[in-house]
Amino acid sequence: MTTPVCTSASKAAVPVTQTLAYPSFASYVKARQPVLLRTARSLTANPSDAEDLLQTALTKTYVAWERIEDHRALDGYVRRALLNTRTSQWRKRKVDEFATDEIPEPDPLPGGDDPAEQQALHDAMWRAIMKLPARQRAMVVLRYYEDLSEVQTAEVLGVSVGTVKSAVSRALGKLREDPELVLAR
Repeated sequence: MTTPVCTSASKAAVPVTQTLAYPSFASYVKARQPVLLRTARSLTANPSDAEDLLQTALTKTYVAWERIEDHRALDGYVRRALLNTRTSQWRKRKVDEFATDEIPEPDPLPGGDDPAEQQALHDAMWRAIMKLPARQRAMVVLRYYEDLSEVQTAEVLGVSVGTVKSAVSRALGKLREDPELVLAR
C-alpha cells in the first residue's frame, strides 16, 4: 500500500461534499438582508426602489439557489444580480418629456409651508441643539429624534427618570429662548 506524499493533493483528487454556509435560502436572507439592502440603497436614490430592487435580486437568487455550488460566494452573486437588475431597469426607463410653452408650477403645499423655510428651520433647530450641553443634547435627541420614552432614555444613559425629565425640561427652555428659533415663530 502506498502512502500519499501530499495529503492536500490526495484530498483534491477526491470530490468533497461542501458544507453549506447557509442551510436554506430563508436563513441566508435573514442573516444578510441588512447588508444587501445597504448595497441596494447605494444603487438607487429612493429607499422604496432599493427594497424593490433587493426583492427582485433575491427572487433571482432563489431561482438559482440549487445551482449555486459555493455558498460562500452568495453575496457576490446577489450583488451582481442587484447591479444587473438596476442596469436593466435603467435601460428600460421611460422618459416622458413634453414640449410646452409654459412651465408648469407645482401646486402649493397645504399649510403654505415653503420647503426652503422648512429646511432653514430644521437647520436652525440643529444649530440650537448643538449649543446645548452634551448631556442635555443626548437626552433631547434620544427623547424626540429617536422617539424613546423617558424610561428608555434613562436606561440608555444610565440615569434616573427624574434626571431625564428635569434635563429635558431645562433643554427645551433653552431651545425656546434661542434667538434663531424665536425668529422662526
